[in-house]
Amino acid sequence: MSATEKLQQHPAFQQAQNKASYYLSQLDKELSKYPVLVSFEQRTQVPKSYAFLGGVIFLATLHAINALASPTSNLVGWALPAYLSVKALESPGHQDDVQWLTYWVVFGFFNFLEAIALRVVLYYLPWYFVFKTLFILWLQLPAFRGAQTLYGTVVRPVFVNVHQKAVSSPAETTVTADNLRDRIATATAD
Repeated sequence: MSATEKLQQHPAFQQAQNKASYYLSQLDKELSKYPVLVSFEQRTQVPKSYAFLGGVIFLATLHAINALASPTSNLVGWALPAYLSVKALESPGHQDDVQWLTYWVVFGFFNFLEAIALRVVLYYLPWYFVFKTLFILWLQLPAFRGAQTLYGTVVRPVFVNVHQKAVSSPAETTVTADNLRDRIATATAD
């Protein structure tokens, strides 16, 4: 019996192989929710879980090469959201419009702050672009709704504060957070 065969029959190896198969099947089940990936699998005959894992490994490799980390991070923050924004504009409902408009406001606010402090951040946090990519994914993935969370807790209060200071006359309508929320709800209902 060869060393490879002995390794494959070892209980620890078999347990690891069973765990890997279980997690791969769970990933495949989760990825089946996305018609684009199902279509990709049918056209290419490459299992969608393998293609997804390959894409993750590819992005991780690009992040490991320092010169490609920033463009890769920006591509993740731009490519899929741009496609889904156009798709949302073409759809009849308005809920997806709000999702992506909120994403772009938060993404733009974040990029503005990043432009001011990037050198300092890179000095203290060498793997910054990996964290930025994970942050961007948190912002855009519907399971987390990170953009809406940050908009409600950071961007909107700053906007309301600046807008209230810009209102010169007390006779004019002051914009409160509730008033702004009502205006946004009215605009999205139209």
